[in-house]
Amino acid sequence: MLDFIGTIVLVAAIIVSVNALTGAMPISASQLIALSVGAGLWTGLAAALAAANLFLGTNPIGPPVIGTMIALPLVATAVAASISPSVRASLLGMPMPFLIALNLWRLAGGFFLLLAAEGRLGGPFPTSAGWGDVITGVLALPVAWLALRGQASPLVWAWNTFGMLDLVAALALGIISANGSPLQIIHAGQGSEAVQVLPWSLIPTVLVPMYLIVHGIIFAKLAQGSQRAPG
Repeated sequence: MLDFIGTIVLVAAIIVSVNALTGAMPISASQLIALSVGAGLWTGLAAALAAANLFLGTNPIGPPVIGTMIALPLVATAVAASISPSVRASLLGMPMPFLIALNLWRLAGGFFLLLAAEGRLGGPFPTSAGWGDVITGVLALPVAWLALRGQASPLVWAWNTFGMLDLVAALALGIISANGSPLQIIHAGQGSEAVQVLPWSLIPTVLVPMYLIVHGIIFAKLAQGSQRAPG
């Protein structure tokens, strides 16, 4: 039952977030369609690789494959933004309060705690990832509201830093607690096994890169605002 509910929530989070992000960008209709199709194909690829058990820590190619799925969107976005003024303008053109509020979906991090309670995750990974996401999600709307009123710059910096570090810590703990992986350091029950298979594998391979990109854009907008303030 938990897997069934998780599938519905995670797929909804991906569809709504992708459509919201592309819709918020100041881009043409054709570009919007292209981005949406690309995101859909990426999600399909992530699901297909997970279904083929190519993310498992016990699979010799598991760690590099899942690592590539996490890193490639981040690298591609960073490179595109650095070399293309139009891409950079499209990313920075999204409203700050919207980007913050999108993290409301991080409340789904509570699934990590439920999976741990079922004995399907172990060690510090589910506790760190679960509570970190829940805290980020709970604070998203209040911080977004304050940002909308122009009263939250220091708070946004703090919230955004916490939200990004939560994702980085979750990735690190997930990697070093994957049973059978050559990178395993933490040996605790099931470790991060549940997020190596569907539907939970969609979190590190699709949602985490997306939210890391969102946090990066927020940092860029905050830095942009700081540079304009003295003038």
